[in-house]
Amino acid sequence: MIRVLIVDDEPIIRRGLRNHLANRDNYEVIGECCNGRSAIEQIEELKPDLVFLDVQMPEVDGFGVIREVGAENMPPVVFITAYDEYAVSAFDVNALDYLLKPFDEDRLLRCLSRVEQRLAEPRAESVLVRQLASLVAGQVKPRIADRLAIRNSDRITLLQTDEIDWIEAADNYVEIHVGKQVHLMRETLSNLEQRLQPHRFLRIHRSRLVNADRIKEMHPLFHGEYELVLHDGTHLTSSRHYREVLQSLLV
Repeated sequence: MIRVLIVDDEPIIRRGLRNHLANRDNYEVIGECCNGRSAIEQIEELKPDLVFLDVQMPEVDGFGVIREVGAENMPPVVFITAYDEYAVSAFDVNALDYLLKPFDEDRLLRCLSRVEQRLAEPRAESVLVRQLASLVAGQVKPRIADRLAIRNSDRITLLQTDEIDWIEAADNYVEIHVGKQVHLMRETLSNLEQRLQPHRFLRIHRSRLVNADRIKEMHPLFHGEYELVLHDGTHLTSSRHYREVLQSLLV
């Protein structure tokens, strides 16, 4: 019997995995977590045989979970990720498998087949420990994205990044402004910033990014702050801590 912990911040993903595994005699779901902090506690307390682990979660992501628990104490992992911009080929090498959202039943069946095969291999545990330690030490970085997949309850919107005007943090979400539309995405601003073109999307405030191509005017204020006017008439105020970023546009 393979005792499983499911870690994902999306209820629909947790429910789908739980329902599928409930129909298989050799798996037992012993817990579910919706965030990384809870996952750390449950892994240490329940000591599962296998963890389905979401990579992108607010506050403590999947890599943070592995670091906190320690590779030597971490059960075998199947990574779950929503973004193909991540180097999933590295997950394929350094974990039992990965699932790219949204995944179907056939993909999950192939994943479980590989899990069972890998766990049955001699010295599987020691090999996986070394691989997880290597993965976290050289944490996979996302490739620069030319589009974002924005999920909501009934659909996934594919948004080209060059359409974006500006982005603002909203707790564990970001508000992505495209003309008069605002898309809400469950992601931290810092994580999203890593996936966007650095010379196009400029950090002008701790909670705000702007597409440099959308800036029409810059009005100096006080102490290095600027008021920005975008082509659509939007007014944004920058922080003095990021004045050098904006001054680089004037060169």
